[in-house]
Amino acid sequence: MTTLTAGHTLAELKQRIESREARIGIVGMGYVGLPLALLFSNERFRVTGFDIAADKVNTLNAGGSYIVRILPESIRQAQKAGFRATADYSEIAAMDAIIICVPTPLNEYHEPDLSYVTGTVHSIAPHIREGQLIVLESTTYPGTTDDVVVPILEKNNSRGLKVDRSTGAEGAASPTAGGVHVAFSPEREDPGNDTVARHDIPKVVGGCGQGAFELASAMYGSIFHRLVPVSSPAAAEMTKLLENIYRCVNIALVNELKQLCMRMGIDIHEVIDAAKTKPFGFQAFYPGPGLGGHCIPIDPFYLSWKAKEYDFRTRFIELAGEVNTNMPYFVLEQTASALNERSKSIKGSRILVLGLAYKRDIDDLRESPSLTIIELLREKGAQVSYNDPFFPTVGRGRHYDLNMTNTPLDNLGHFDAVLIVTDHTSYDYRAIVAQAQLVIDTRNATKGIESPNIVRC
Repeated sequence: MTTLTAGHTLAELKQRIESREARIGIVGMGYVGLPLALLFSNERFRVTGFDIAADKVNTLNAGGSYIVRILPESIRQAQKAGFRATADYSEIAAMDAIIICVPTPLNEYHEPDLSYVTGTVHSIAPHIREGQLIVLESTTYPGTTDDVVVPILEKNNSRGLKVDRSTGAEGAASPTAGGVHVAFSPEREDPGNDTVARHDIPKVVGGCGQGAFELASAMYGSIFHRLVPVSSPAAAEMTKLLENIYRCVNIALVNELKQLCMRMGIDIHEVIDAAKTKPFGFQAFYPGPGLGGHCIPIDPFYLSWKAKEYDFRTRFIELAGEVNTNMPYFVLEQTASALNERSKSIKGSRILVLGLAYKRDIDDLRESPSLTIIELLREKGAQVSYNDPFFPTVGRGRHYDLNMTNTPLDNLGHFDAVLIVTDHTSYDYRAIVAQAQLVIDTRNATKGIESPNIVRC
């Protein structure tokens, strides 16, 4: 297997992709990068996974997995196709394409934190070479690829390489690889979704120039069944934000309506179930204890922050973010009220939180409302325990410091309240209701179960 050298035409590089000779490097072996690596490996590409976390690198190279939905057997199958992991960024030089899949969280002021992106680009820049394709997949605000990634690459590479921005037809304005090619293609991972195969999820691609677009399309076209071209990286970046802000706004709507329906004595879930029978013009969204995951709680703030640069305030989006951010506080209020109805103070009460993951049946804690709810309960003096089949322990993260151990479900009557925050399907809700003194259900997990011990909120 040969390695691409300077002077190869775009057609030759695309041929390497089509023949599966191209080497793919993926930076960030997390919930986005690792599944993507397996997709390429399944198509016989030789993939190298880059990650600064030594434990991840060691686990993968030993044929193991640290993500519940990815079995060790999948890692071992990928290894047969040449997959391996490393923390050595000098190996970037041997790659034909590099895909960046690193976190883009918010800082303490709810402003974009691009430190993972900029740190990665600074790390790979000294090792890039002519003709390579570099794609950012991390969710971010429009302009990040052009205004942040490209300048770092051009300033910090050791060969004076520039990003090829040619817009002519292949072989005309850019007959050779001529620098490096940069594109943005937003990830569309949905952990726990088994109804849509990953290769059936359409892939949006926007390139810095025609060459980058064609190479990125050839690469992604080898693993995804449908490509969606857009005119620029900024358009692709905005596409990702629109997808997630759409969900954020609609979830905020039903979260607000839930609170109104509770005052009116109406079951919001009954209303939603009735409304979704309309065959047009309506899509069902469901209320909950707050938003979790890497995208939906974060993306609105990325866009509202960027909008200020254009003297524009995204009031509608900001309001949706405010409603969703306040949901854990609403759960706290409802918990205190339910305990008060039973002549108990939240201070000193023993409360068991069911579910830490941000949604059912996954092992992902990112931005989970459970973490915020636990901290709020602790601040009010409650004695908080948790149960989650995916987390034997929970320690410290970017925005939480819990240091707790999973509590078995063998003595529910010991607790003053059981608070359902994540509705894992492995829970026997009838048994939980039968054993618990009080069940506070934020997910409608106890639908169909009648008991005076249930408080739905």
